[in-house]
Amino acid sequence: MRPPPPPLPLLLLLGTAALAQPRELAPAGTQCLGHECFAVFWASLPFSEASERCERRGGHLMTVRSTVAEDAIALLLQNREGQLWLGLTLSPSLSCTEPKLQLRGFRWVTGDRSTDYTNWAPSEKRCGERCVTVSRELRWEERRCEEPADGFLCQYTYGGSCPPLSAPLGVPVTYETPFGARGAEFTALPPRSTASVAALGLKLLCEDGEGAEPRWGRDTPGAWPCGLGGGGCAGTCAEEGGRPRCSCAEGKVLGADGRSCRSPCEGAQCQHHCVIADGSFVCMCNTGYRLAADGLSCEDIDDCAGEPSPCDQKCVNTEGGFECHCHSGYEMVEGHCERLPHCWNTPCQQLCEELPQGYRCGCRPGYAVDPLNATLCRLHCNSSECPPVCEDYGRCRCPDGFLLDEEDWLCMDIDECESGHCPFNCTNTPGGYQCHCPLGYQDRGVDCVPVLGGSDEEEFSGDTDLVLPTGVPSRPPPKAGRLHPGVLVGIAAGALLSLLAALGLGFHLARKRCGSHGSMEYKYSGPREKEMGLQPMPPAQKP
Repeated sequence: MRPPPPPLPLLLLLGTAALAQPRELAPAGTQCLGHECFAVFWASLPFSEASERCERRGGHLMTVRSTVAEDAIALLLQNREGQLWLGLTLSPSLSCTEPKLQLRGFRWVTGDRSTDYTNWAPSEKRCGERCVTVSRELRWEERRCEEPADGFLCQYTYGGSCPPLSAPLGVPVTYETPFGARGAEFTALPPRSTASVAALGLKLLCEDGEGAEPRWGRDTPGAWPCGLGGGGCAGTCAEEGGRPRCSCAEGKVLGADGRSCRSPCEGAQCQHHCVIADGSFVCMCNTGYRLAADGLSCEDIDDCAGEPSPCDQKCVNTEGGFECHCHSGYEMVEGHCERLPHCWNTPCQQLCEELPQGYRCGCRPGYAVDPLNATLCRLHCNSSECPPVCEDYGRCRCPDGFLLDEEDWLCMDIDECESGHCPFNCTNTPGGYQCHCPLGYQDRGVDCVPVLGGSDEEEFSGDTDLVLPTGVPSRPPPKAGRLHPGVLVGIAAGALLSLLAALGLGFHLARKRCGSHGSMEYKYSGPREKEMGLQPMPPAQKP
């Protein structure tokens, strides 16, 4: 049972929609050069509609950038009269043309102004005419875009093209391009063009090669008659038992379509390398890997697991290889571990001396090894000078009994004897001084007192804490008896002199103590060797 016909209003609506669809125009002429095709359409249309007709089939209005394009226009026009739209429009930033400019302010529909060729008709500056046409004389003329021209020129650009098919004599081939051009005379055919061979019942398609050059093909696998374009074979075509068959060169295999040739490794899933062997392929791996059980993937080899080890000391396996490392105290030299000198990582503060079985710490001049820690160095001064100890922020210190000489940057010994520290004889020592009692006097700690009978010269130092022992008489003392009055006078005079001497000594000791808190702040006094203790000094800048 037939369905009922559609109602009349619906038919009228469909008919109106069909009439509203623009009829596709067939080009009146086509020229294909390399990977570009140019077509002429004779239809009275304004600029915008002509541009839309070109774009609908993947092209654009023609850009004429060289004399080659100009020659193509001459062949397309064939001396026919009329004005044809070109792909030139005036830039929106300009209201009038600029005759001094190469393109007069116009730009191509592709958005650029690049060109090696122009052919403007003579004219002055013109306004309101924002599109361009070309005529049989090949002159470019400005024209209002809204006014229809007699036709338009389209340009189609492709990534490659198929050559026309070679055919046996008397077997015609008819071609049709994707933009509607039909004919038998083409120098190149763009992808998606068709070739019809009625005598053989064949219809072929120019297939895009997806990275390779386009080739003629069809949906049915296998070769077609060898006399037509070599049967479509990428290799060679031969008739076997009256049937065409393709074959490939050595090292290639026939593709799934029965016409193309490919490498056996094409599409192989080898993780690293594919090697052709006997018409097939095998997978291989990089050094440090071995082929897995699936024959395609590669797995790492543990190079450190073998015996003997590839390294002198420590081996670390890595992806595809290994690394050699050395134990502490060794270093890598040309692939081998060699022992470092004993001194390479010692705790010595200053110097290190290599010994056959180890090392020994040493110190620079002015320093001595600390008796409590052989790795440390303590400041050690000679009889007159030594280097100071300076901190990072510029503060320097000298040992007791020495002062900093900022000119030579040395700690210099202080001569205390020049400051009157002793009431009698004085001897300067490194970092200190010694006081001596004259003949007939004995040291009593802070003073020299006369002794009866006399003795050798005694001495005392500036260190008030040190008391020297009194000498032992060499003969027994005299018996007690009445004293002569002159002796009493002498004893009284001696006592007075002793009192004066004690006062003088106390005065000098007071002066020494005051000096040690002022300008002599760094002085250490005493009969012993100077101590290593350091006292702070005011900040000093090195010259």
